[in-house]
Amino acid sequence: MPIFEYLTKPTPDQSAGILRLYRNEGWWGDGPDNVDLIRRLVAGSHCFLSVAETTEIIAMGRAISDGASDAYIQDVAVTPGWRGRGLGAGIVQRLVARLHQDGLFWIGLIAERDSSPFYQRIGFEPMPNAVPMLRKGD
Repeated sequence: MPIFEYLTKPTPDQSAGILRLYRNEGWWGDGPDNVDLIRRLVAGSHCFLSVAETTEIIAMGRAISDGASDAYIQDVAVTPGWRGRGLGAGIVQRLVARLHQDGLFWIGLIAERDSSPFYQRIGFEPMPNAVPMLRKGD
């Protein structure tokens, strides 16, 4: 049975599992493993939730926030063989509950790759008159 766990200081094995999930989603390049960067990413998040089966991380999600008014959920990913079992919804629901517990009630996210129906089923709605935007590098 998969175990949900908030991480603050991932072990090297947990960092490798997180990196694997980022790469599976195409969110991380094929460059060298950077365990220190994964540790900083986890530590810099408002909260980082992992899901493990035995010792292997099979899913993750995180929230970033100013800690006062707004929060964003991002990087929700589930290993392909584990999809369709409620892990993604469980991650989002736990992140939302944690954010509410911390006094944060404005929670946004960007639904990528036609994932908006998934998020709508668990209570998120499109933001009228909003367009996700990105600036990468120079």
